[in-house]
Amino acid sequence: MIVNTNKDRGRVGLSLAIAYFGSNGYTVSLPLNDTQWYDMIVEKSGIFQTVQCKFSSSENAEISLTSKGGTNGSVYDRITDHPLDILFCSDKDMNMFLIPMKDLIEYGNQRSIVLRTTPNSNGQGFNTYKYMVNI
Repeated sequence: MIVNTNKDRGRVGLSLAIAYFGSNGYTVSLPLNDTQWYDMIVEKSGIFQTVQCKFSSSENAEISLTSKGGTNGSVYDRITDHPLDILFCSDKDMNMFLIPMKDLIEYGNQRSIVLRTTPNSNGQGFNTYKYMVNI
């Protein structure tokens, strides 16, 4: 899997999300541009949900929940600031996580989460293992 750039990571994350939702009976709708706060809309049984897709190629599988920019790299956006329904995350080992945004928001105002396939050994952090899914 080639994930050398942010664009590559975006493509891989979106592709895995399409594969997951499509293989689980959802209709997947993709926007015509990339200026909106969601990556796709999925529909199943008449229920529409907005989805943001994230992919981590790092060894610790960290997913940033913020967007940074400008000369000082300051945070200008958080995914929790938008009315998203689902955060779909995947890592370099193709583990996939389907996280309801309401659960992430209830957890608190975090800058990032780490994708884990087992419970956190120290009991700290957002327990992403509970949200693992398969195709």
